[in-house]
Formats: sequence, C-alpha cells, structure tokens
Amino acid sequence: MGRGKIEIKRIENTANRQVTYSKRRNGLVKKAREISILCDAKVSLVVFATSGKMSEFVSPSTTLIEFLEKYQNNSGKRLWDAKHEQHLSAEIDRIKKENDSMQIELRHLKGEDINSLHAKELIPIEEALENGLVNVRSQQMEFLKTLKRNERNLEEENKRLRYILHHQGMAVDGNLREMESNYYRRGRDYPTQVPFSTRVQPNQPNLQENE
Repeated sequence: MGRGKIEIKRIENTANRQVTYSKRRNGLVKKAREISILCDAKVSLVVFATSGKMSEFVSPSTTLIEFLEKYQNNSGKRLWDAKHEQHLSAEIDRIKKENDSMQIELRHLKGEDINSLHAKELIPIEEALENGLVNVRSQQMEFLKTLKRNERNLEEENKRLRYILHHQGMAVDGNLREMESNYYRRGRDYPTQVPFSTRVQPNQPNLQENE
C-alpha cells in the first residue's frame, strides 16, 4: 500500500518545519551532486533558510562566478543593473584616488619627492611633522614618568621587605637568647646528684660481735 499524497503547504510547527527543511535540503544537495557526476553537468545550488543561513553546492568543474556569468550570457538577463555598475565603478575610482593621495602624502612626510613642491605646500607638511614630534615626545615623557613611578614603587617594596626581614631576625635572636637563659636557669635550680659510689651506707650491726 503506497503512502498517501502529502499536501504541499507551509508547516506551522517550527520544530517539524526545521526537520523537514534539513532533510529536503540534504536531498537537494545529494541530487545536485549526483547529476553533476553522472551526467557531467554544471550545477549550482543555493538555499537560504528562514534564519538567513545559506547552503550551497557548486560542481567541482566550475565556480559560482563562472556559473553566474554563463547564466547571464545565455539568459540575456543582467544580474546587476547599469546604475549599480556605474556606482560601483565610481566608488572604486574614488578609493583608488584616495589611496594614491595618501601614498603621496606619506612620501612627503618621509622627505621624499618634495623638490617640486612650493613653499605653501611645504607648510602643512612641516606642521604635520611638528605635531607628530610633539606627540612622540609627549608619549616618551609619559613612558619615563611611568618608569620612574615603577622604580619608586619597587624601592619602597624593597625597603619594606628589608624592614620585615630585619625585625624577624631580631625576634629570632631574642628567642634563642631567652631559650639559652631558661636552660641555664633550670640547670642551677636542679639539686646536684650525689654519685652512687660516694653514698653513705646505713649503719649495720657488727655481726662478729653478736657472735
């Protein structure tokens, strides 16, 4: 028994719609790859999800740019209108001119190609160099101030550590002297023990006299 015909309409459930999209997208990419290999066809596939994420496939024997150019030539349809191309060309020319101007200014700041400049043209270059020199010197002064501040902090920390070590050493010496003093004091307080050999024996009766 075959499956019933599925009505083609938007799937309202978001989760089901996402699952269906993922499955059918993979099926489209698989079919595009198969026809490209089996029939040596040039295939290009681009799919956008509702989230805006793009999936694409292009035959290994071509590129997307070549494919679009071939489509434009064969269909007679222009993918971009003339106004867009003119605006894009004008924007490219403007960027090129700005880049050339910046390259010239950079060479002038380096002291290159200035022989042909007039006195008025040299004035802004001189001002730019002076401003740059002022900024460099200001940055150097900030660096030196930071360096000196760090040196002072290190000196203060070194003094603090030496002070702590000194007092800890004094405390250790005091404890040692106190231990020695207590040791000798306890030695004087203990009574002197009489050697066993010199102990006085108790008086014993004369056994011979009793006999």
